[in-house]
Amino acid sequence: MKHILPILTITTLAAAASAQSAAASGLSYNRVGLTYATNGTKGYSLDASALIGSSNFLVEASTTIGGGTSTNGTDNVSLGYVFKNVAFGSDATLSIGSNESYGLNIRKDLGANFEANVGYARVAHVNGYAIGVAYNLTKQYQVGVEYSKASGSSSTTDIAIRYNF
Repeated sequence: MKHILPILTITTLAAAASAQSAAASGLSYNRVGLTYATNGTKGYSLDASALIGSSNFLVEASTTIGGGTSTNGTDNVSLGYVFKNVAFGSDATLSIGSNESYGLNIRKDLGANFEANVGYARVAHVNGYAIGVAYNLTKQYQVGVEYSKASGSSSTTDIAIRYNF
C-alpha cells in the first residue's frame, strides 16, 4: 500500500509524456532538404532532421554548398525538443547547437497541404529571424519559400525542396 503513491505518480507522468509525443500535429520532423538562396550568397544548403525514436527530441544537421567563400562549408549540428500542439495547433521547437547557436521555431499545419513557420536563431552572436510557408506536394515531398534576415547582413529568400521520411 505504501508504494501506490509513487507508482501512480510514475504512471501519470509516463502517460502524460506518451500523450505529448503521440499528439499528431500533421507536421513531419523526419526529413532531408536542399535549399537555394536566391539572393545574398546565392548558394545551396543541405539539411536533415529526425526525431530520436518515438520521443520529441530532435537532431538536426546542416551544411552550405557553394555560394560565397565565407559561407561555403558552414556546418551546424543541433539538438532540440519539439513541443507539439503548444498553442492554436502550433508546434514549438527549442534547439541548441554548435557554433554557439540556439533557436526557437514555431510551425503550424494550415490545412490544405500548407504549413507556415516563424523562427528566431542566434548563431555565433548574430541574431536571425525567418518566416516561411511550405506546400506538401505529396506526403513525402514538400516545397517551401522562406524570407530571413540576420543582423548586420542583407535579407535572403530561400527556396527549398524536402523529402519527408
